[in-house]
Amino acid sequence: NTLKRKEHLKSHHMTPLTYTLSIQFSAKHHRFREKEIKTIAIVLRHEQATYSCVMCCDGGIMTSNAYYSIHSDHFNFEYGTATITCPISSRCLILTHVAITAGGVSGRVTSFQPVRNRDVPTSFPYEFTICISVMYDYKNVLNLVQFMEMFRLLGAQRVVIYKTNCDSETQKVLDYYERSGFVEIIPWTIKNHIKVSTGWKIDISPGQLHYYGQIPALNDCVFRYMYQTRYLALQDLDELILPIKVKTWTELFPELENKYSSDVGFEFENNQFPFSAKTHVDHDVETWNHVKGINIINYIDRVPNIPGTFNNYKIIVNPRLVQEATVHGLLKSANGKGTVRVDNAIARMYHFKDFTYSPNTDLIKDDHLWDYTNDLIPAVSKLRNTTSDSS
Repeated sequence: NTLKRKEHLKSHHMTPLTYTLSIQFSAKHHRFREKEIKTIAIVLRHEQATYSCVMCCDGGIMTSNAYYSIHSDHFNFEYGTATITCPISSRCLILTHVAITAGGVSGRVTSFQPVRNRDVPTSFPYEFTICISVMYDYKNVLNLVQFMEMFRLLGAQRVVIYKTNCDSETQKVLDYYERSGFVEIIPWTIKNHIKVSTGWKIDISPGQLHYYGQIPALNDCVFRYMYQTRYLALQDLDELILPIKVKTWTELFPELENKYSSDVGFEFENNQFPFSAKTHVDHDVETWNHVKGINIINYIDRVPNIPGTFNNYKIIVNPRLVQEATVHGLLKSANGKGTVRVDNAIARMYHFKDFTYSPNTDLIKDDHLWDYTNDLIPAVSKLRNTTSDSS
């Protein structure tokens, strides 16, 4: 019984019954033709559930039947991401909170969630925000600092991290960035309630939900920041989307919108830089040697991409264009136009990871990251000194 299985959830952003995450209010004049609330949820796919919405409206309570759709990228796991939609009566003028119940309008209400995105802003608090899903068993302190400082140099004003767990040294660094307002940490406790897989293939990494719940986390982040940021990058903590001819996203995006359009998302080709390749120590920093992690600046050899094979690209997108997000791109866009692949001579993604490549592979030297070292090295060193002093 779904109800009994889920009543024990107590997380501050996941509620019982449906593992409901963010709440989105979709006004008639903006994204959808009808007034409605959309929620991101994690649901048991084979269960034919009936959901209802209990809404705090104009100081009173209104109810409506909900309908839902399960996202197609569930990879055959038992649970999947879903969008639950609540129609809103035209008599409801001021809507503040909503609860999703199972079993019809008489279902048990356990908690209400605030309704986000009720008004279209005239400006955004952030120009660029990065969504990281998810951080688990993380202990690469040097890498964390390097990527955070590169994100700053590229022009990001906010990084959202869905955190399952990390070691104490990593937590000190996260605390620093969170205090500064650069990072928001979303506790991602889903593994306490569902058996999450550690990979994306169910036959190799068994579990009930795909890869630590990465996909619902990404969709949750889209809803949370839909009206808070002009652009949203959906990527991992070992990836950098680098412009080639300019240095920042602020300079890059007018060029992209002029070349491709302003009403599409942008795909950036994945390029892998293996830690098993040769180490280049031109920019080695002695004081970093005792810090846990690998210095990405030392790795400038990339594996050539094979034409015609799938590329694990990531995207930066206007979040108001997103209807359903997935790990690599969008399942559905609000305007139906989706995403376009950016020419890799304009920008591409640099992915630094520990993996083994074929010994017959001729790696390509690509030292574009070194164009940032004059700013990156002192920023990382300063941060490491600050966090070391505070410990």
